[in-house]
Amino acid sequence: MPTDGPNARKIPRDTADVECPISRGGSGEWQVTGHAAARTVLRSTDTVQAGLGVETVEKMPGRIRRPVLYRDGPEHREHRRQTARYFTPKRVDEHYRPIMHRVAEAQLAELTRTGSAELSEMSFHLAIEVASAVIGLTDSKPGIRDRLERFFPEEFGTPGFTSLHGLYWIQRQLTNWLGVYLGDVRPAVRARRRARQDDLISHLLDEGCSSAEILGECITFAAAGMVTTREFVNLAAWHLFTDADLLAHYRNADEPGRLAVLHELLRLEPVVGHLRRRTTAEIEVPSANGPVTVPAGEIVDIAVGDANTDPDAVGARGHEVCPGRELAGSAAAQGMSFGDGAHKCPGASIAILETDVFLRGLFAVPGIRMRSEPRVSFNDAIGGYELRGMVVATS
Repeated sequence: MPTDGPNARKIPRDTADVECPISRGGSGEWQVTGHAAARTVLRSTDTVQAGLGVETVEKMPGRIRRPVLYRDGPEHREHRRQTARYFTPKRVDEHYRPIMHRVAEAQLAELTRTGSAELSEMSFHLAIEVASAVIGLTDSKPGIRDRLERFFPEEFGTPGFTSLHGLYWIQRQLTNWLGVYLGDVRPAVRARRRARQDDLISHLLDEGCSSAEILGECITFAAAGMVTTREFVNLAAWHLFTDADLLAHYRNADEPGRLAVLHELLRLEPVVGHLRRRTTAEIEVPSANGPVTVPAGEIVDIAVGDANTDPDAVGARGHEVCPGRELAGSAAAQGMSFGDGAHKCPGASIAILETDVFLRGLFAVPGIRMRSEPRVSFNDAIGGYELRGMVVATS
């Protein structure tokens, strides 16, 4: 069911010519816009993470274990194998679904009582509760949401030692790291040293990780599981509030049908707009005119939004909202929005399910409406959007 005309995107983004799926830009970096090319790069064992602060992490002493986001090769694969049990469909359904319903129902009851709320605050609370259960941050001191808001501000500055501005951001980052450690990570670690639980922090303790290493893992999972889910809940709600046909389709669908709507919206509007990799050996990437060889040591920037609308993968109407669209080959309904290959997001099913649990409840609230649209800003480091100021009301 196509909706919203030829381009249904809410988030304005620059797009490239997908007829040229891989090319070398003026900056010297390789630009990938084609779906098959993106999948090849992401699945290659001859690429490693680039961007997302990996350059800073690489300067850490070798004795300090890197968070899983910044590891590659056998060590990374083994970590993913050992922690896969936290993300199985059975565990998501039995352990996390009840938490999602409990938190969503409490949030919506408060909305009904007060008559209005800012959706980004509600969705952040939901994302924190669910991700905290996965990670093991369940012994926090009061104020976890405020600490995380400070850690992931709406606007970032650039740390440095050559200006007052840079020094301010260094001091601010150190303060925020310490705040999350003292308020959230240390209490969780202490509780699990006394008695292990079935969560990520207990697993990391069993592996011999230090508190500092556990802090790094917790921040990584918080960014992946809390921040991105918060934004997608707001994005999906924005689409549903402004498209009566899509909302009716969503409301009348069963759970697989609703998840298909959410996957389609995520394909169209990926929260993370760019994924970067560095090649460690030559790789051949497919293109319309034959394979293109990318030498070792090159940076490859994957434009997720372009790859997700590649007509060779998603058909000729890639900028429309069409749940259940016919896809080519092994293309996923959400495109590359959760990544692919070794670093594909392990919590993808959790993020989609908690979004559905919350939105299904939200749109069942009598008289629910959007009183003000969100303002859009961007996180340039990942090409991601941030939505704030959307107010929902019941009257």
